[in-house]
This record gives sequence, structure tokens and C-alpha cells, in this order.
Amino acid sequence: MNLNRRQCLQLGGSLLLTHCALRPVSPSPYDYVLTAAPTGISLIPGTTTPAWAYNGQFPGPTLRVRQNRPVRILVENRLPEPTTVHWHGIRLNNAADGVPGLTQEPIPPGGDFVYEFTCPDAGTFWYHPHINSVEQLGRGLVGLLIVEEEQPVQFHADLSLVLKDWTLHPDGSFAPFTSHRAAARVGTLGNHATVNGSPTQTLAVPAGGRVRLRIANLDNTRLFNIGADFPGRVIAVEGNPLAEPVPLTRHPLGSGMRVDLELQIPEQPGKLHILDRKGRFDFPLCELNITHAKLPPLPAPRLPMNPIAPLDLPNAVRIPLVFEWEGALSPTTADGQVDPVFWTINKRAWTDHSHMHLPEPLAKLKLGGTYVFELYNATQHHHPIHLHGYTFTVLWSDQRTITPYHTDTILLEKNERAHVGIVADNPGDWMFHCHVIEHMATGLMGYIRVT
Repeated sequence: MNLNRRQCLQLGGSLLLTHCALRPVSPSPYDYVLTAAPTGISLIPGTTTPAWAYNGQFPGPTLRVRQNRPVRILVENRLPEPTTVHWHGIRLNNAADGVPGLTQEPIPPGGDFVYEFTCPDAGTFWYHPHINSVEQLGRGLVGLLIVEEEQPVQFHADLSLVLKDWTLHPDGSFAPFTSHRAAARVGTLGNHATVNGSPTQTLAVPAGGRVRLRIANLDNTRLFNIGADFPGRVIAVEGNPLAEPVPLTRHPLGSGMRVDLELQIPEQPGKLHILDRKGRFDFPLCELNITHAKLPPLPAPRLPMNPIAPLDLPNAVRIPLVFEWEGALSPTTADGQVDPVFWTINKRAWTDHSHMHLPEPLAKLKLGGTYVFELYNATQHHHPIHLHGYTFTVLWSDQRTITPYHTDTILLEKNERAHVGIVADNPGDWMFHCHVIEHMATGLMGYIRVT
């Protein structure tokens, strides 16, 4: 169901709680209009941070679309520099992927661009620029894209948490988004944490209710370990349902990664907490305030699997992809400036932030073939490795027991080897990179060509 403002207000007192996203007033030719522009927001009391935001808010508006229905989104660039929008995790047509130089020309300041695509998969996804990413994401240009199931799955509440840190001076202005030292290591960690744009977050949940909680790590750098101080189940990762949900204990969430939880709320009022688990210590991310409610009975929710093509593993072509630390500052330009290069894929770095000078693809795949990427993180830091335009199947790891599952991002721990499989069923040039944004910007980026 697509909700306008009046319908959202009418549902405000409903027992079935959801975050409403506002659509343009009919008869707009677009499902949504997103305007990227400088926007002052308050992150530290008494100060204003010169953010860049979509539609004047952080996080950007939550866009809700229906599985297998076409969507048209007008993006207006009112920034002082070019931008694009990438629809993270969506298996869409290559022309709508939002990568400058690879799939489209950048949207110039004052320019507009219409993205048209259909989402074959239901789940929790997000959107962000793919140009000058360290600064544009660092300033706040991120938002959720929720694809609702073709046949709705009912919960008593459907809630979201957007996790992001900020690098700020005490007066609310931005500190440097990156440094060579940080980019060559884990990345620049923010000093001001927010959940849904606030230092603290409390959500109301109905007593005895079944709650779907979508958690998205939209930070440039930080790794979260999601837990709770009450029982819950992991039902989907990176927008893809698990064939069998698993109990929530400690779920690692690297940059750009998402997890959907099913929470059975106790009958008695009280307070529960969603946690970030760091070693022996738990840090609250969000407080859940249990409120009295008369709830209609609901069947146990079961998310339908997304239509991912089955792998033909006996005939799969294997492609090794090695992620390494180069540890150099190169090359040097004629005026003496250095372009930091710290990371490589198969001994090659891609650091052209404009994407206007394309290297050769990391691999060339034939349409319809099955491929297994043999990933090796030969570094001392974790890397959330993301592939555009595809959902892959995680098959094996030398550091953990794997029950095969679908995802668009795999969090590789230091020195980890893992195998992931895809069916090359979506033609085009598709980015393949680490989603620690500073790692991507200093070499850990390439693309796969499917023809």
C-alpha cells in the first residue's frame, strides 16, 4: 500500500505500527522526489552541523516500494558539486545503478536525473551517493529503501534503526573526514554516535506484540555487533530472508550492512534494549518502551525467500580475488601532491574517485554462467565486501561454519578466506568494493563485467 500524508496520519493511532514514508501528491509522474542539498541539522545541543541531506532531513526519507513493481525517482542535485544515487543491494538494470563513469554521467549542480527500476527482491535496502563518497556520505547523504513483500507479511510493528557516527568539532562543525593514517588502517571512527539521527533513541513497542526491527549500519566505517537483552531472532540479512531464522546472540554489522530481527515483546510493560556488544561489554543502541495494547492475533510471520537463481556448482568457474594492503603513497602528481593508495584487489588499486578513467574489469563473466569467487582477505583489518547489482550466496569460510545464505555484502575478517557464488544473470559493469568508504577511496575497488 502506498501511503500519502493523510493516510499516514490516520494510521498513527493504529495497532499495526509502521514508519510512514511520504509520497509526492498525486498526480506526480514520480513515486518519489529526492532533493540533495546543504542542510543545517542539530547533532550537538546548541550547535548546527552543516550537513548535506535528502529533503532537508537526516536520515533521508524512508522510501517504501512494492516488490516487482516499477518505481520512478527524481533526484534533484542542489549541492555545490556533482552527485549520483546508488540503490544499495537492489538487483536493478545497470543504467540505474548510480555509478558515475560506469553507468551514468554525474548529476551536475542544479541538475536532475530520473532513476527507473523494478525491485525483484523484498527486504531492507538503502541509498547513497557514489561520488566523493567519503565526504558526501560523511555529511549525511544516506536513507533507507524498504521493498515490501508482494504478499504482505504482517507484524504488529515494523520499525527501523539507522546507525551512523559523525566526525565533529565541539562547535558542531565537521572534523576531517579522513586521514592517511586512518585510511590505511580501520578507517576514521566518528566521535558522535546517532541512532535515527539522535544521540539516544526510544521506540514504543506493543506488549505481547511481534515486532520486525530493521537495523541498518549506514556509517562510513564503524562495525557494530548487534545484540539484545531479551530473546530475538535474525530473520533476514542484507535484505535477504534466511531459510531458517537463527537466535540473536551477537550479529556483526559492517558498514553498509543490514539485519532484520523478529522480536517477541513480553506481555508486561517495561524496558528492553538493543545493544552493541563490544567484547565483554554491552552498550545500548536503542531503548524499547513496552506499552499496553490490544493486539489482533497474527500467524507466526514467515518471510518468503527472494527469487535468487540456483547455482550450478559442478560447472562453476572459479575466480580468485585477493584483498591486500599496499601501504604506499602513490602516484605523485606534477605539482607534488600524492594520491594515497593503501589497498589492492588482485594487486591492483583503483583510486580514481571520479570513476572517469576505468581500469580493466576484475573479471569478465558470461551471461547465465555460475561463478564462485574465492575471496582472501590477506590484511589485518576486516572488510565488508559489496557487489552491485547482484545477490550472492555465501558457501564456505575457513574461520566459521557456514549455512549457505544470500547477501550483497560479506564481512571478511582479517586473514579470512571465503567462497561466494553467483549466477551471472544481470548484464552490465558492476562495482565490487569494500564498504569501509576510506578503503574504497584508497584502492579497494574494482568492477565485474557481465556480457
